[in-house]
Amino acid sequence: MANKGTVKPHGSFNVNADAEALYKAMKGLGTDEDAILQLLTARSNAQRQQIKAAYKTLHGKDLVDDLKSELGGKFETLIVGLMTPPTEYDVTELRNAIKGAGTDEKVLIEILASRTPQQVREIIATYKKEYDDDLEEDVTGDTSGHFKRMMVVLLQASRQQGVDEGKIDSDAQELFAAGEQKYGTDEDKFITILGNRSATHLKKVFEEYMKLSGYEIEESIQRETSGSLRDLLLAVVKCARSVPAYFAESLYYAMKGGGTDDSTLIRIMVSRSEVDMLDIRAHFRRMFATSLHNMIKNDTSGDYRKTLLLLCGGDDA
Repeated sequence: MANKGTVKPHGSFNVNADAEALYKAMKGLGTDEDAILQLLTARSNAQRQQIKAAYKTLHGKDLVDDLKSELGGKFETLIVGLMTPPTEYDVTELRNAIKGAGTDEKVLIEILASRTPQQVREIIATYKKEYDDDLEEDVTGDTSGHFKRMMVVLLQASRQQGVDEGKIDSDAQELFAAGEQKYGTDEDKFITILGNRSATHLKKVFEEYMKLSGYEIEESIQRETSGSLRDLLLAVVKCARSVPAYFAESLYYAMKGGGTDDSTLIRIMVSRSEVDMLDIRAHFRRMFATSLHNMIKNDTSGDYRKTLLLLCGGDDA
């Protein structure tokens, strides 16, 4: 698959020169934030890990600790995110979502609905290594009801591969019978089908469902379910249709209206910058009457804004 990220490995990468440049940017009075953000957004995550190792070798100090002590606020959170290996980043976000006061279900939904089964398996293993805890136990200890059951299904990371032609019609019919056709809702059916079939299979099921019921599956989920289960099922459906479109929409609502959901903005810009940011931008431009670049520019400020715009990588005006 062609890389649709905006952040690419730097061609003439010189790890020691980069480590020195960062050291110099933080040495003495004042900090050269611009030098830091320009350098780090122009290196891949793998290269940033090499810089971190070289920095320690050359200066006997931890680069991330130094960055934390020199920077502050949202800009610091964003830079520290860029310095964290991808799986570790997801794991830290999940841990904070579970262990904070109350559960941040939004983070659980976003990560577990959008990552591939392989990525989910890596997240579970890294979580265990990092905290000596079982992610599934921590999630189930913190959630309840059908939401919890759907989370458990997603954590099994065993989605079927490909399309099962023989099941397309029956899946659509079962979803129709479980929701629109009955009084009340059989949530279990939604969980089993949406949690276990492949994205390509589900897309065909959604087409069939539309023919059968006259509704988009999203409309039925809106009507038939509520609360965090509804949010989770909708995220799973949107990711089956298109992961970049799902993130484009999440970014839009993180910035729309008064106030900004900075933690969502940071998490998506960091975690998708090397994956599918170009596709996210294209979907964003198609779905909304503005570009991602423009919305970030109008919604943020300072070094934080500069860094986000470099990760966005261009304007689709």
